[in-house]
Amino acid sequence: MSDLKQHIASAFDRDLEGIQAQILKMGGLVEVAIHDSAKSLETRDEELAEQVRKGDKLIDEMDEVLNEEAARLIALRAPTASDLRVVLSVMRMSANLERIGDLSKNLAKRTTVLAQMTQINGSTSALRRMARDVELMLKDALDAYIKRDEALALDVIDRDRDVDQMYNTLFREFLTFMLEDPRNITSCMHLHFIAKNIERMGDHVTSIAEQVVFLASGKKPEEARIKEDRTSSDPALSADIELE
Repeated sequence: MSDLKQHIASAFDRDLEGIQAQILKMGGLVEVAIHDSAKSLETRDEELAEQVRKGDKLIDEMDEVLNEEAARLIALRAPTASDLRVVLSVMRMSANLERIGDLSKNLAKRTTVLAQMTQINGSTSALRRMARDVELMLKDALDAYIKRDEALALDVIDRDRDVDQMYNTLFREFLTFMLEDPRNITSCMHLHFIAKNIERMGDHVTSIAEQVVFLASGKKPEEARIKEDRTSSDPALSADIELE
């Protein structure tokens, strides 16, 4: 290899390492956002909720920078098939992480609203457990990315079914509370949208794990993922509400 080609190759490797380091840093911030948003809901900690909302701006900025760097890398370096797969996967992972950050922000926004309402027994702790499962899924998906561990990524994909089932259970419980006492309707509707946001986080983590499978094996998971969310067929139940 000539000195020029070697220099170009090493520069590309440095650039590639740089965007991969950035995606892991972004993933760490998103893990914190999931944890803190769920904690703020359970403890009615409005100050912590505000930190999550402010922190989402940094996640958004990192997504923009990553996409710009990845696009520049493709344009200037014309990477080969395997390297191109890494760059494209980073871009897709970044988009999923950015969306999880948005959903975490949505959770945090509801802390102030729920703090002014009657608590539904056990609901916020159940939502915290559900969010904890998603947080652990994301941690494992990122670990699988670092190690190119296809088996761990497939395990993350499989665990999304548990999150879906938790959501279905909570949905039924909220319906029961609303039927038992109409005064619970407003609180339960907010709690339902929170549960739905967490369930969607699980979907985005699953998409990240699918990118890891793609990187490790060169192909997407063979079996189509079966969703366990039994409410998504009803737009009125699956829709999300953004709070200012």
